[in-house]
Amino acid sequence: MKWTWAGLTVLVAVAGCKQVGPYQRDPNEEDAFISNVPVIRAPAQDRCAALGKSSVRGGCDDALYLASEYARRLSVGDEVCLEGGFGEEPGAACKARAAVIDTGPNRVKLEVRSARPDSRWFKSEMRHGWYEEGALVDLYLAERGY
Repeated sequence: MKWTWAGLTVLVAVAGCKQVGPYQRDPNEEDAFISNVPVIRAPAQDRCAALGKSSVRGGCDDALYLASEYARRLSVGDEVCLEGGFGEEPGAACKARAAVIDTGPNRVKLEVRSARPDSRWFKSEMRHGWYEEGALVDLYLAERGY
C-alpha cells in the first residue's frame, strides 16, 4: 500500500510540473484552473522559405521584414486588425479588431475586442491569447497571399 501512495504522489508531482497543452498560466489571475491562456506558436518553417527560389520569393522576403518590424514594435494599448488588414491601422475593411494587453519576450498577448459576423474571430470576442512574433508574421504573410 505504501508503494501505491508513493507512486501516486510521484505521478501527481510529475504531472503538476509539466505544462499541459499549448497554454500558459495567466499571472494576473489567482485561480489556476480557469486562468490558462492559449499560446499560438510560430510555424516551424516560415512561408517565404517554403517558396524556395521562385520569382515571388523577393516580395515575400520584403513582406517578412515588414511583418517582423511590425510585430516587434507592438506595445500595450496598440489596436490591431486580426483579419482584413493585419499590419495596418484598423479601418473600415477590418473584420476583427484586437488590442495588445501585455507583452513578453518574443510574444504579445492580444484580446479580441470586436469581430463582424462574417469573421472567423466572431465567437472569440473578449478572449485572450499569447501570440509569438513568428505567428503574427505568419498571419501577415497569409493575408498578403504568400
